Amino acid sequence: VQLQASGGGLVQAGGSLRLSCVVSGRTSRNYGMGWFRQAPGMEREFVAAISRFGESTYYADSVKGRFTISRDNAKNTVYLQLNSLKPEDTANYYCAATTLTGRFVSDRNYNYWGQGTQVTVSS
Repeated sequence: VQLQASGGGLVQAGGSLRLSCVVSGRTSRNYGMGWFRQAPGMEREFVAAISRFGESTYYADSVKGRFTISRDNAKNTVYLQLNSLKPEDTANYYCAATTLTGRFVSDRNYNYWGQGTQVTVSS
């Protein structure tokens, strides 16, 4: 299974971006999907996750109400809509896939990882 993340970039505070993660090798509906981020000198942190068929979503408190995770299994793609961006959202964003159910917050539960896409928010 391979994950390819894209959509990062440089945006001003208050702006928006949409990240995409394409799953290849196996159909995405086999996996719960998550987004994590890591800023320089910081540990990787959970951002959002979505269950296999999109019936459940989970968010870190820091992004709740601003970010939205969704998926289109017909396209084997997971999205992360980032709105009202803040400078503290600056990080490398990674998508990940897990075969576990309902255990989305810990990065230890993910089997596959994408390469990351950089999001930079200027003040």
